[in-house]
Amino acid sequence: MANRPLSPHLTIYRFAYTMALSILHRITGVALAVGLIVLVLWLAALAGGAGWYARFLLFAGSWPFKVLLGLWLVAFVYHFSNGIRHLFWDAGLGLERAQARRSATLVVAAVAVVSLLLLFVLFGKVAA
Repeated sequence: MANRPLSPHLTIYRFAYTMALSILHRITGVALAVGLIVLVLWLAALAGGAGWYARFLLFAGSWPFKVLLGLWLVAFVYHFSNGIRHLFWDAGLGLERAQARRSATLVVAAVAVVSLLLLFVLFGKVAA
């Protein structure tokens, strides 16, 4: 068994920008799954009646929940944007190293702009 070839592992590869985005894509997928549980709790509170919904709104109005909601929003925007990038890869487009780095930069820039815009729409206070 000692003569078997070993498959490459993290210690073999040099850490790259695209590798970080791949790992972040997996992490945001898990975060979105947790967010889905909160969505189900919200729907259950809606179905449970006014009392349950009032309790949920008390929880949802707290600043820790608002921070989590903002993080879930950014995670969704990133996961969605990077998922589109992966769809292009599945079609055989953008697989060269320079193209992959360029698309990674585009994803990060798009996430920054779209996330800031959505966070402003969600949490921004506009005086009328």
